[in-house]
Amino acid sequence: MSVRLQKYLADAGVASRRAGEEIIVSGRVAVNGKVVRELGLKVDPLHDRVAVDGALVKPKRKLYVALNKPRGYICSRSDPLKRRSVSDLLPKEWSNLFSVGRLDLNSEGLIFLTNDGQFSLRLTHPRYQIRKKYLVTVEGKASPDQLIPMTRGVMHDGEKLKAERVRLVRGNNSQSLVEVDLSEGKNREVRRLFETQGLTVNRLQRVQIGPIKLGELRSGKWRTLTEPEIKSLLPSGAAE
Repeated sequence: MSVRLQKYLADAGVASRRAGEEIIVSGRVAVNGKVVRELGLKVDPLHDRVAVDGALVKPKRKLYVALNKPRGYICSRSDPLKRRSVSDLLPKEWSNLFSVGRLDLNSEGLIFLTNDGQFSLRLTHPRYQIRKKYLVTVEGKASPDQLIPMTRGVMHDGEKLKAERVRLVRGNNSQSLVEVDLSEGKNREVRRLFETQGLTVNRLQRVQIGPIKLGELRSGKWRTLTEPEIKSLLPSGAAE
């Protein structure tokens, strides 16, 4: 699959796309032995030879990992408190991967890790409206009067929070299981939504991001995303 030359340079870690454009225009880049200055030029990463200042450039391998995060793990790669991190659950050679979004210390479930910044932006920026589904266990019996306002929008600490969909799966006098869909993912939004309704969250599990479901992936285990799964999460033309 062909990509723009400046994107190829960015993927290889040579420079940002903007800086890569300057390198191309200045005549420092050669494709298959021929100096190019055309910004719109596309190259085939598998077959074309790209060099900058005479040195061959190879793009870094992009990785996309789905992990079932357990409770008690943070999503940051470093922590002054030395708490366990999701990176501890991955092979050591993947230490350069970063989490796409966050799940707080006591939350669990599906999270992606990658070294692809564009992929991360696509899944976390509000304008792309990528839905995430959560299963939330709360104390006591949740009533429609408590759940319906979440889809209409509620205020918490001066910020409007809003769920796309809320559904009571089951409930009794001791606890209730509620399914929640979000598309923005503000900081601790699910817990804050329930807090506004006086409901205490005992367990919070993310079970789906976009079309990708947690499925049978066990807690603490990971798998790489398939090519069709990656494409299903990216907008048309994102690879350009």
